[in-house]
Amino acid sequence: MLRAIAGILGIGMFVPEKVLTNDDLEKMVDTSDEWIRTRTGISERRLADPHQATSDLSSKAALMALEDAGIAADQVDAIIVATMTPDMPFPATACLVQHKIGAHRAAAFDLSAACAGFIYGLSVATAYIESGMYSTVLVIGAEVLSRVTDWTDRSTCVLFGDGAGAVVVGNINRDSGVPRIMSVSIGADGSSAHLIHVPAGGSLRPASEETLRNRLHYISMSGNQVYKFAVRIMGDAVLEALSGMGLNKEDIDCYIPHQANARIIESAARRLQLPPEKVFLNINKYGNTGAASVPIALCEAKATGFVKSGDLVALVGFGAGLAWGAAIVSW
Repeated sequence: MLRAIAGILGIGMFVPEKVLTNDDLEKMVDTSDEWIRTRTGISERRLADPHQATSDLSSKAALMALEDAGIAADQVDAIIVATMTPDMPFPATACLVQHKIGAHRAAAFDLSAACAGFIYGLSVATAYIESGMYSTVLVIGAEVLSRVTDWTDRSTCVLFGDGAGAVVVGNINRDSGVPRIMSVSIGADGSSAHLIHVPAGGSLRPASEETLRNRLHYISMSGNQVYKFAVRIMGDAVLEALSGMGLNKEDIDCYIPHQANARIIESAARRLQLPPEKVFLNINKYGNTGAASVPIALCEAKATGFVKSGDLVALVGFGAGLAWGAAIVSW
């Protein structure tokens, strides 16, 4: 029996209305618009309203993806939410999304792989489809990183934003013209877990007066070491995903990376010898939206015509863990 083929049936995204510009940040910490733009490529980012949680952003992106796919919520077999900012420690944010969108027959769970989470989710969905276990899987990358950002730390508070992106992954016919997921590669290096983390709030260091006083419930990052890792892994992960397919980096038409830092993206693209016109950037508008970054970028790349029918698309993410992943999609 032929193995089922996984494809992307629909995509969607949602970002909050509130915009926080670099000029706004100048009034909050010792920084400047020029400093932020030249070092990160970010001009502004979106922030969730106080009443908005990750499940709210996820649900809006999910409904857009389902509409794009022409699929009703009650046809979804499973929901995977990749996030490091769940609504609460438990239950899973995916269960809250299931209820909000009316996908009552779907299994639902969260996946924690930080900014690589969407690619990890895509790998799980692809395996579900190819194994025949499920026919339709909703994969969401969503974050409200503003809730774990230390707005007194000038080195990190300029980086992050809130948002959600979603794709519907389903069983497709080989000649249907639907974007096909050709290959997914994921990896991790737990020995470097300390380089990006939120130190407290879990079982190791539960919330206490001390952890609150020392601001240990916010993102802590060793920027220089992460930068070097990211530039290397964003190329290596793509090459790993291409390996065994009879394809090489010259075959890539569109490179859609995690939008962490414009200089990282540019350096990684040079390492792959990809010209700038093949690299999609929207970090200037949204900053680093964690697991939402890649699906938001994919959604905008499609909407603007950056990704066209017949293109070979490389999606790549990296983040805390350290974790990374890449997917090759024949559009």
